[in-house]
Amino acid sequence: MPYPEPTRVIAVRHGETAWNVDTRLQGQLDVPLNERGREQARRAARALRHDPPDVIYASDLSRALATAQATGELLGRPVSTDTGLRERNFGIWQGHTYAEVAERWPEQSERWRRREAGFGPEQGETLQGFFDRVVACATRLASAHPGQTVLMVAHGGVLDCLYRAASRIALNAPRTWELPNTGINRLLYTGEGFTLVGWADVQHLDDDARDESNDRVGHAA
Repeated sequence: MPYPEPTRVIAVRHGETAWNVDTRLQGQLDVPLNERGREQARRAARALRHDPPDVIYASDLSRALATAQATGELLGRPVSTDTGLRERNFGIWQGHTYAEVAERWPEQSERWRRREAGFGPEQGETLQGFFDRVVACATRLASAHPGQTVLMVAHGGVLDCLYRAASRIALNAPRTWELPNTGINRLLYTGEGFTLVGWADVQHLDDDARDESNDRVGHAA
């Protein structure tokens, strides 16, 4: 049976946090937006007025939820949370900087940087498990709203998974695309999966537009 109508997906990474600035792995720790991040969220909300989503979903972690709520309040839309949109769980690495991880766990850090699908830090998720969780969640949410526009506000690692799923890029391929804070990313969902429409639109940030993920291997936010 054919999929009734495509779902338009707008995927947005949360605004900046102090830990983004410090290159510190946030993972599933609940780190709030900093002042710059709150301003980024307000700017993204204003940009989305011109292409308003019908429904809004967000990770339940406050940095993503607060970013989504800026749009929800401006447009008069409720925000629903879904734990499937959370960042990757980095286990015992959470709270450490990239440099500290490389120093304290050199062998494991190298496996992480090689993007080994089956590797995960102690008490954390494997890359493959994380990818599967994110794509399953995004598929479930998108398929519930055929013919509508769905905003999903999440994290750098989540956005990386969606880009790879939509572009059919392997998990172990190096990242060459940006994941800027509050960058607006557009995808289309049909019953056959996601396709890429546009990526990393940061016109709303003007001179503030830069990739805040800091590292193209480890996605800390």
